[in-house]
Amino acid sequence: MKKYIGIVCLSLGIFACSPSNLKQQNSTGKWIQLFNGKDLDNWIVKISKHEVGENFANTFRVEDGLMKVRYDGYSEFDRQYGHIFYDKPFSAYLLKIQYRFVGEQAKGGEGWALRNSGAMLHGQDPRTMLKDQDFPISIEGQLLGGDGEKERTTSNLCTPGTNVVIDGELFTAHCLNSSSKTYHGDQWVTAEFLVLGDSVIHHILEGDTVLTYHKPQIGGGNVNPFDPKVKIDGQMLKSGYISLQSESHPIDFRKVEIFDLDPYMKDQAKLKSVLEELKQHK
Repeated sequence: MKKYIGIVCLSLGIFACSPSNLKQQNSTGKWIQLFNGKDLDNWIVKISKHEVGENFANTFRVEDGLMKVRYDGYSEFDRQYGHIFYDKPFSAYLLKIQYRFVGEQAKGGEGWALRNSGAMLHGQDPRTMLKDQDFPISIEGQLLGGDGEKERTTSNLCTPGTNVVIDGELFTAHCLNSSSKTYHGDQWVTAEFLVLGDSVIHHILEGDTVLTYHKPQIGGGNVNPFDPKVKIDGQMLKSGYISLQSESHPIDFRKVEIFDLDPYMKDQAKLKSVLEELKQHK
C-alpha cells in the first residue's frame, strides 16, 4: 500500500519525490481538534424528521471525554438517521478519527446498519437539509465493525447524492469496499481521510491507503428527500462540511482532528513536504 507521500506524488505527478526535495521546508500548520473532549461546541446536529439543531433524545453527547452516539431515548429507531456537523467547511485536509463500536443496535435499526457509521466528507451545509432528509449530500467514508465472524472491510466509500471517478470512469454505484482488514469487537480504530479539494480522496488505515478515487461531484441517488436547488448534478465538490453519523448502532469517538492543507494547495512542493512530515510523525 502507498504511504501519504507516495500517493500524493502519484496523484499530482509534479516531480520525483526524492528525500532532498521533500525536506526543503518544514510545515507551519498544526492539528486542529474538532472535538475538544468536553462538549459539542462548534458542532451542529441534524437528525432526519427533526429540525436542524435539535439533538433528539440526546443522541449525540459527551461523556468520559468521548463523543458518544446513543439511542437510549428512542422507543424505535424509525429511520431517524442523524449527523453531527463541524460548523466550518474545509477543502483540502487530512482528517483523523478514532472510533469504536459498542453495545447493541437500537430497536428498529436496519440490518445493514449493524455496527455501521460514517465520516461524511465535502457535505452540504446542514442548514440546507430538508427536515425529513435522510443523509446529507456528501462523500461518505463508511465505518464498519465486524460481526465477530465474517470478513467486513471498513473505510469504504458510499455516495449519498454524489458520484466519483475511479480508473478514469464515473462510478455511479452507491458503495465500494476498501481493501482494509476486518475489525471485530469493541477495539479502537484509527481512520484517516486525505482530501485534496475536488481532485482526489484517499482512505487510509494504519498508514496504508485502502481506497482512492477522484473528482467527487454531486449526482446519483441514495439521498431522499432533497432540495433541488442544492443538488446540482455534475457540480464538482471542492469543499464542504465534515459530519459523523448516527445510523442506529452505538459508537464512540475519542479523537476527531484535522490538518488543514488548503494553505499549501498552490505550492505542490510544499504540500508534499508537509505530508511527508505528517507521515513521519504518526
